[in-house]
Amino acid sequence: MQIKPTDAGFIAFCQPALKSITPDWFTVDYWQDIGCVTGSSKGRYTTWFVNPSAVTNNHHSQWVLRHYYRGGLIEKVSRDAYLYTGLNRTRAIAELKLLEQLFDEGFAVPKPIAAQIQRSGIHYRGDIIIERVEGAQDLVAQLSKLPMTAQQWQALGQLIAKFHQRGVYHADLNAKNILISGDDFTLIDFDRGEIRPPSPSWQQANLARLLRSFNKEKAKLASLHFSEPDWQQLLAGYAEASR
Repeated sequence: MQIKPTDAGFIAFCQPALKSITPDWFTVDYWQDIGCVTGSSKGRYTTWFVNPSAVTNNHHSQWVLRHYYRGGLIEKVSRDAYLYTGLNRTRAIAELKLLEQLFDEGFAVPKPIAAQIQRSGIHYRGDIIIERVEGAQDLVAQLSKLPMTAQQWQALGQLIAKFHQRGVYHADLNAKNILISGDDFTLIDFDRGEIRPPSPSWQQANLARLLRSFNKEKAKLASLHFSEPDWQQLLAGYAEASR
């Protein structure tokens, strides 16, 4: 990962070919002006999909542009400003650095592209760009239409166990932060994630959080293809990979 200063802060990028990157690349207006916005994903806030071929030699993939927003009660005070306590502790740079490490180690995470922080006094705002996982959808979208096989549930459990054995803590492991493409799974959104000593306490809490998210989505959509036997298959795969 390389860092370069800007007028308002810093940009980090993961490939030398991106050294010409500017703060404009982190705004949807820039991509709209050059006709490169290809779609969006709307949750609590909008995430944008862009085609980078106009500014890079990459003609075979799309990028995902995400701005960092606050949640919870603090959101009512500050929508997207965070206290600056050092560059490596900013959420955008920390997530990019973690993704780069995991991607280089062969873990199923999106390819990291770049991140920026823009300072204003003691606060900063942040953005990140990652590569879009081709042909993937989140598990809620998948399970709202089709069930997964027992083998797929077990494979998902095995994947989560692999992350846990490495000590990868995902701060928001939920059904929407797991993508599926065919029989392959990818974990996304590592904001506030970290590598920590493996421990049954946080690992089981991680799994419990995931189960709550499945149950929450099931309560919103009764036809969602998720049941207790599915969860047990996931746990069986997790246990097998943890031996």
